Amino acid sequence: MHAWPASEVPALPGQGRDLEIHDTSTGGRVSLTPGPVARIYVCGITPYDATHLGHAATYNAFDLVQRVWLDTQRQVHYIQNVTDIDDPLLERAAATGDDWVALAERETALFREDMTALRMLPPRHFEGAVEAIPRIVPMVERLRDLGAAYELAGDVYFSVAADPHFGEVSRLDAETMRLLSAERGGDPERPGKKNPLDPMLWRAARDGEPTWDGGSLGPGRPGWHIECVAIALEHLGMGFDVQGGGSDLAFPHHEMGASHAQALTGDYPFAGSYVHAGMVGLDGEKMSKSKGNLVFVSQLRNEGVDPAAIRLTLLAHHYRSDWEYAPGVLAAAQDRLARWRAAVSRPDGPPAEAVLAEIRQALADDLDSPAALAAVDRWAAAQESAGGTDPGAPGLVSRAVDALLGVAL
Repeated sequence: MHAWPASEVPALPGQGRDLEIHDTSTGGRVSLTPGPVARIYVCGITPYDATHLGHAATYNAFDLVQRVWLDTQRQVHYIQNVTDIDDPLLERAAATGDDWVALAERETALFREDMTALRMLPPRHFEGAVEAIPRIVPMVERLRDLGAAYELAGDVYFSVAADPHFGEVSRLDAETMRLLSAERGGDPERPGKKNPLDPMLWRAARDGEPTWDGGSLGPGRPGWHIECVAIALEHLGMGFDVQGGGSDLAFPHHEMGASHAQALTGDYPFAGSYVHAGMVGLDGEKMSKSKGNLVFVSQLRNEGVDPAAIRLTLLAHHYRSDWEYAPGVLAAAQDRLARWRAAVSRPDGPPAEAVLAEIRQALADDLDSPAALAAVDRWAAAQESAGGTDPGAPGLVSRAVDALLGVAL
């Protein structure tokens, strides 16, 4: 599966700072100091609907991580999956009368278009769950052979008791885990499971559902969490720097994936840090496909909204914050974009080296994008009120905003 084209990242003078970021698994800040190659895995979409602002906010957060790392002169190996076989996809296809493969391909193509328009840097590998099945099957067989998995009426479940580190990603109590499991795709009430939290690794064939050859597992399809393990281990190996996604993935998805990998390999940890973005709401509830309260990126683009303004809407909120979308939020971003473009269009400006330093400092400080925007606001206001004498300043501000914030002026 191919990703989307990369926008050019302008070169900047000097070098950025190492990133300090909030790690869910420790509950506090950690300093990310990868080697020459920084490794990050971000969970991708289930392609049964278009990209909404909640998705875009998550991918914007991890795009900033990439840009900070690139500014420290590191290479970045960024991996993202597509859950192109799962219950929600099949349910939507059945409800609309679509072929599930065509639906997944159509929505994945639209996702690529949205990511390109928003200038999100593409992953090095962009892989679907279906592509990973030939690697998933032997992993499930291996977990079964190790005693970390068991069969139940033809399905194969992972035993959370097989990983002594289970629970260390989300740090939640058992009852909260059980409630979230029921809400987020698990089946804690199923009779016969060793532990209500045990997640499915391989779903045996059901009538009317697509299936694949599962070797000794029998025909079926993979569970949700094991796909990301297979893709991450293939392209990044154990102990990669950051596992990322929305805050609703901390449990069960990232918790279970970590335990799968740790039981499978005998190594710890699966990822060095677990970083999660906040939720975007609309009308008082989290924006989600199941609720249908969505603002689509493609819809805004079709209405003529500049993608740079959409990106500034996202950047105006700290990545870990939950926030509510309203038309006024977008209008404020459009006004900011106009002010910035007017400021950098003038031949001279106030010195801009301090602005670059402030943006770097803000982003290194747990991706504080609102502080970075405020630094550019102050420069633009000074440009508007008094102008300047530095002919290189507007160009430096424009390049800094593009390279570090992904906004083309």
